[in-house]
Order: sequence, then C-alpha cells, then structure tokens
Amino acid sequence: MQAPSEKKMARNIAVDVYRGTVMLLMMAEVLRLATVAKGYPDNPIWQFLGYNQTHVEWAGLSLHDMIQPSFTLLAGVALPYSIHSRQRRGQTFRSMLLHTIWRSFLLVMLGILLRGIQHVTFEDTLTQIGLGYTVVFLLAFCKPRWQWTSLAVVLFGYWLAWALYPVAGAGFDYASVGVPLDWHTHLFSGFAAHWNKNANLGAAFDHWFLNLFPRSKPFLYNRGGYLTLSFIPTLGTMILGLIAGRWFVTSAPSIPLRRLIVGGLLLLTGGLLLHFTGICPIVKRVWTPAWVLFSGGICYLVLAALGWLIDVRQHRRWGTALVIIGTNSIAAYLLAELCGSPLNHLIRLGGGMVMQQPHVWDSLVFGAVELTLFWMVLWTMHRKKIFVRI
Repeated sequence: MQAPSEKKMARNIAVDVYRGTVMLLMMAEVLRLATVAKGYPDNPIWQFLGYNQTHVEWAGLSLHDMIQPSFTLLAGVALPYSIHSRQRRGQTFRSMLLHTIWRSFLLVMLGILLRGIQHVTFEDTLTQIGLGYTVVFLLAFCKPRWQWTSLAVVLFGYWLAWALYPVAGAGFDYASVGVPLDWHTHLFSGFAAHWNKNANLGAAFDHWFLNLFPRSKPFLYNRGGYLTLSFIPTLGTMILGLIAGRWFVTSAPSIPLRRLIVGGLLLLTGGLLLHFTGICPIVKRVWTPAWVLFSGGICYLVLAALGWLIDVRQHRRWGTALVIIGTNSIAAYLLAELCGSPLNHLIRLGGGMVMQQPHVWDSLVFGAVELTLFWMVLWTMHRKKIFVRI
C-alpha cells in the first residue's frame, strides 16, 4: 500500500449505509415475514416478502442470502481504511499484524461461542471471516496484480478440489445425510453433482474434522449443508472487498463508479456462466466459486449505486438511521444473536396480556417492537459515542 497522507481520510458514508442496511436485514429476522406469509398462501406480496426473508433451499438466492456475502465483502472494504488510519497514527507493520491476528482469533471464538461451545462448529459468519482475515490483511500490502492472482488461485484451487472429489453414486442414500426424500428436485446431476448437499468434499472433511472435538454425540452432517471449508472461498469474497476498498481509497474523494459497475457486471456474468454451463453452480450454503463471483458482482453494483446516490448526488439524510446501525455493526450483530430470543419471549409475555387470541400477525407485531428496541439501543450508543470494536 502507498504511504498514507497526513490528512485524515473521511468516512465512506455509502459503505456505512450499506453495512447498516445489511445489519438491519439481519435484525429484521425478528419480523418473521415467512411465518405471516404462510397465513396468506395466495397473496403474491406476502409470498414475495416471505421468500426474501428466508434462505433458498440450495441453488439460487433470495435477498436474505445476500446478508452474509455483503457483510463479508464489507469487512474487506474496511481494511484499507483501517490500515491507512493506523499508519497515520504511527503504528508499525508488526503491531498491526499482531492486532490483526488477535482480531482474527476473537472473531473465530466469538462465532464458535454464538453457535454453542458444546457442539463446536465453524460455519458462523464471524468465524468464517476470522479464519481468513489475517490473510486478507497481508494481501492488502501486496500489489493489485497479486491480489487478483490470489483471488484466482483461491477460487480455481477450491473448485478443482471439489471437482476431483468422487461424486456420490446413483444409489447413494441421501436420507442418511439429512436430505429429505422430497428434496430430489434440488439435487444436481452430471458434473454439478459434485456440489450436492452433504455429499461433497466439504461434508466429508467436516465428518472427520468436527469429530476431533469433544461432542455429546458424533457429528454426521450439518442440517443446512453449511461447511467449515467455506472459509476458503469466503476469503475470495473478502479479497473482492479489499480490491473495492483499495479503489475507494486511491480514488478519494471521488467514487470509482466505473470500476465498480464494470467489475460488478463482469463478476455477475462469470458467476452465471459457471452456473448455467454446469461447471459450478451458484450455491450460497457451500459458498461455491460461482457464488463468490455472482454475489460479489451484486455487492459491487450496490456499492456503485449507493456511492452515486450518497456521494455524487449528495442525498445523505435518508441514510442517517442506517449509518447509526452500520457504524456499530458488531453491536448490532451481537444484539440480534444474543438478545433476540430472550427479548422476543418477554415481549410475547407482555403482549399476551393484550392479545388474548393468537393471530397470524402476532410474529410481525412483536417483531416490530423488538426491532424498534434494537434500533433505540444502537441510537443511544451512537449518541454516547459507544462503539463495539474488535
């Protein structure tokens, strides 16, 4: 990276708004729109809202599926800003590296604790970011061509490893690895079958690796198909974020709109070509290389749109509430993960005294109260300048 200037770099409001939007979508899970949608099976609006607040079964995406790649890519975007700030304060490379290693460790452990220490797994968003965070930090000090080369090596190497792993045979018992009998429409055939749920390289690795840890019962499979090894292609998503962050820093105070738009379209095209040619499907749950390209392209285009709206057109006031969330993203994540269920239980206890008869709208009403309380906590923290950092 270039030596930092003495001038303090202004915050990228578009990035804060994007991060705030992502965290709001995550916290908005408490609205349980999919539950309400079940009560209105013939209403297209509710079906649309319910679909986009749930993960797709396997291939494809919904709005909800874009939360994790957006959060992950933004972690990469923030790195050049963080390094620039630390260099301005006179920190050495050694001190920054040690801090990064410590931060990586904390992210991994926090993700494990959120999932439950009695059944150690490594698929949580924070854990996946932490496992590759130090590598991305080191890449931030490399020339752009080495960052692009690293991205290509990570994605191609990961694709090749899965492609070489044997495909499950025609008589494979998918029910034994948690795949329902009526799920056959989601299974791939031909070459794409290398990426079928719980019958792939990542599932085989977890069957060995996760059973090395003390467990109340042996690990057989992940019900959702999530994998430890997904941290490798997740590293690719963070590298895309690092590249975008470098564009922002080197272009400041201008916004690299052309690079983001062209890059986003190329990534989208690459992901779709891999999917529809059967070379590699777009599957978020196992973070396929095609998913890295496809979701990364969407993230680039969202960054371009927000950069144009906020920094070029100067429409900033509407994003204030999102900035409050985005500047305290770790606090928002912990609120959603740790306080969601207990708070919802308390709200339902109080609401039950008013709403005697259960209704399909209960989850939406109680969830709206819960989401409002979350935002008020973050707003109070913002006013008092309390920011959770790792």
